[in-house]
Amino acid sequence: MDTVIGRIRAIRSAAARVGPVPLLVRAGIFLTALLGLVLAYPSEVLLGRPLVALLLVALLPALSPRRIWPSFAVLVAAAGWLVATDGYGRPIALWRLLAVATLLYLTHTLCALAAVLPYDAVVDPGLVLRWLLRAGAVILGAAVLGVLLVELSGAGGAPGIQAATVAGLVVAAAVTALLGWLLRRP
Repeated sequence: MDTVIGRIRAIRSAAARVGPVPLLVRAGIFLTALLGLVLAYPSEVLLGRPLVALLLVALLPALSPRRIWPSFAVLVAAAGWLVATDGYGRPIALWRLLAVATLLYLTHTLCALAAVLPYDAVVDPGLVLRWLLRAGAVILGAAVLGVLLVELSGAGGAPGIQAATVAGLVVAAAVTALLGWLLRRP
């Protein structure tokens, strides 16, 4: 019982010391994850209880950016994209694809920033601005290169896009697992 009371006091003490910049970074994580999820899923799914579940999925990486929750939120958004395009027949629109990819990358990079920022850190807002400018450059470069490659290959409407998406997700998950294993091995 004393350990529970001790943890509650520690949480209350930490909440009283939260700095504004780390709090804004975590709010940015929540907003970008939520917007990415809302854009990925079809509007028919967003009514009722699934919206509450998506709110929880967006909240988890903001509360715990060092754990598995950022990857979980990205995978849930990717699953929503697959459900929307395959299950509900929503056509693949380039603007929506780029918006979802941008929001998920911003979620990922803000989680990386929040993982190294203590709650009570005093942070120069210029640091966050430089971080976001660098992320914007990566997003812009990836979007331009991606659109050029899709146009050059003529794969914009090919029927194998769904299989390529699933294969890309499997490869990304395997690389993530491999990197995690490499970091933890003795």
